[in-house]
Amino acid sequence: MKVIAAYLLAVLGGNASPSADDLNSILGSVGIEVDEDKLNLLLSQVKGKDITELIASGREKLASVPSGGGGVAVAAPSAGGAAAPAAAAEAKKEEKVEEKEESDDDMGFGLFD
Repeated sequence: MKVIAAYLLAVLGGNASPSADDLNSILGSVGIEVDEDKLNLLLSQVKGKDITELIASGREKLASVPSGGGGVAVAAPSAGGAAAPAAAAEAKKEEKVEEKEESDDDMGFGLFD
């Protein structure tokens, strides 16, 4: 990820095709040692490609990846819209539970008191 970030910084800085030396100087300026294998792999994969096209194709690929988490499944209201109120009620319950947990965090004193 550091090598990719350095590559994007170089492109944003106006260098449309950064070299290995460019990326080494960017990462070296903040004290990061570069893995030459990863650097060469990145440069070989992006050689001759436009960065905006790469980002657009990456977004398309990520759009199809399921992202877990939330716990509340959003479903299309197929039974006369009954799913929407149930989801809203569940969201309200979760908010109330979170508020109770936050009130116990300070235990009656502050960090800098």
